[in-house]
Amino acid sequence: MKPVIALVGRPNVGKSTLFNRLTRSRDALVADFPGLTRDRKYGEGLGASKPFIVIDTGGLEGGEQGIDFAMASQSLQAMEEADIVLLLVDGRAGLNPADIQIVDHLRRNNKKACLVVNKIDGIDENVANSDFYSLGMDTMFSIAASQGRGVSSMIDYVLADFPEPEAEEDREEQGIRIAIAGRPNVGKSTLVNRMLGEDRVVVYDMPGTTRDSVYIPYERHGERYTLIDTAGIRRRGKTKETVEKFSVVKSLTAIQDANVVVMVIDARDGIVDQDLHLLGYVLETGRALVIALNKWDGMDLEQKDRVKSDIRRRFSFVDFAAIHFISALHGTGVGDLYKSINKAYDSARRKLSTNQLTRILQDAVLDHSPSMINGRRIKLKYAHTGGHNPPLIVIHGNQTDKLPAHYKRYLEKTFRDVLDLQGTPIRIELRQDSNPYVKHEEGMSAQLIAQKRRIRNNRKVPASREKKPKRR
Repeated sequence: MKPVIALVGRPNVGKSTLFNRLTRSRDALVADFPGLTRDRKYGEGLGASKPFIVIDTGGLEGGEQGIDFAMASQSLQAMEEADIVLLLVDGRAGLNPADIQIVDHLRRNNKKACLVVNKIDGIDENVANSDFYSLGMDTMFSIAASQGRGVSSMIDYVLADFPEPEAEEDREEQGIRIAIAGRPNVGKSTLVNRMLGEDRVVVYDMPGTTRDSVYIPYERHGERYTLIDTAGIRRRGKTKETVEKFSVVKSLTAIQDANVVVMVIDARDGIVDQDLHLLGYVLETGRALVIALNKWDGMDLEQKDRVKSDIRRRFSFVDFAAIHFISALHGTGVGDLYKSINKAYDSARRKLSTNQLTRILQDAVLDHSPSMINGRRIKLKYAHTGGHNPPLIVIHGNQTDKLPAHYKRYLEKTFRDVLDLQGTPIRIELRQDSNPYVKHEEGMSAQLIAQKRRIRNNRKVPASREKKPKRR
């Protein structure tokens, strides 16, 4: 097994900065104010002598209440999971009572830990360390995480006592990546915890609780999955804080990175315009889609009928997606999501043969041929696959640029029904075949083009077509 390292400490001591340095990424949001990280975040350590897993956590101060208490619970759970804990302290701010409380907790639980004095850039290292000798930690490092100073030697020393992991672990696949997306406070984090069967992410009755996209690999019934909890995406005009704007960017990036997107909608609020905008973005990215209407419990029959009627009217452009009515809080209908997720993933990545696609195209044209354009029939000759995730079907023919949009939708629906592609959008690309018997001047030399035009202009007119002089 790979060693697990947890980064803990007070807020704003540089845990997320060190996390990004160890993983060589920008996965963790970093800003110059405390309390930005709320959920524990896992990452693969890179650049060290041995592979390892690092956990970024929220800040601990002691006496937390409300959402800070939920954040502290995540940090304490990360300590329990870790093989070794790196306690980060601020070398500029000096010793803090919260640092002493964290050390006492580590000692009571017999956790192997090292003290890391961060932010020593620009100050005397010995002066920065002097305050922290009173903690009595066996091992202490001085680093500047923002610049990478002392980080490599520190992590090599920490990993020295751990054995080399087996090579097979480095090739483990993350399985189907499922992004849980939606507006703020619709129950995304509650759904993530319900699907995992544990309180993995912070849940609180306040919009904007989740600030960063959290990737959580797990296994269910022998199948591998990676669940991505994303921050809520509000309208652009309502997104004012800089951190929230970065959270939205991370959420949109997570949607692009996912194989299947579970769009969570608050059934009690009904379908709002922002839900439709997010669905449109998912379609643009080509991700497979499953729609989950959450908070279905407690609604009366009249409210449910109104929501279902609204769905039929406003979700016609995503009629390929399965719709589930769930309660993430009580678990009603949550298990049924996996069937639709697996079906959408398989449909998005299915390999389609040219023979099969061409036969479906010919049958569709035979049942309903395209209309005439300027007295000429549009001919669709054959089709082949151009890619998957989402499936791309390329159709060749004549005058394909004049094919009406409604006929293109007819072809898309025909391919979907015959191939049984559910939960994924289908993209159709039309290509117009050129006439091989028409010789174009493209690629010809200037001398040859001039000669060709001269012959054309000097060509004799046949006697039958010569104009006879008018008689006076």
